[in-house]
Amino acid sequence: MDVFLQIVTIGSGVLMTAAILLQQRGASLGAGFGSSGELFTSRRGIDKSLYEFTIIVAVIFVLSILASLLVPSLGL
Repeated sequence: MDVFLQIVTIGSGVLMTAAILLQQRGASLGAGFGSSGELFTSRRGIDKSLYEFTIIVAVIFVLSILASLLVPSLGL
């Protein structure tokens, strides 16, 4: 059971990192100097799907860590 939880934790961590890096926000060079000039719009299409996928993977990541903490104390 511990090996399975470790694989799930590592896999979800890698997927979450990749999903976060794939998300794009319109931050250009001007945003570093305080003048971003971008409009706030709603997420659509692949951007929305990637955002929701990131949330799901983050929840799986946190639950797998909590489960790996609880499993040894339960003796499973």
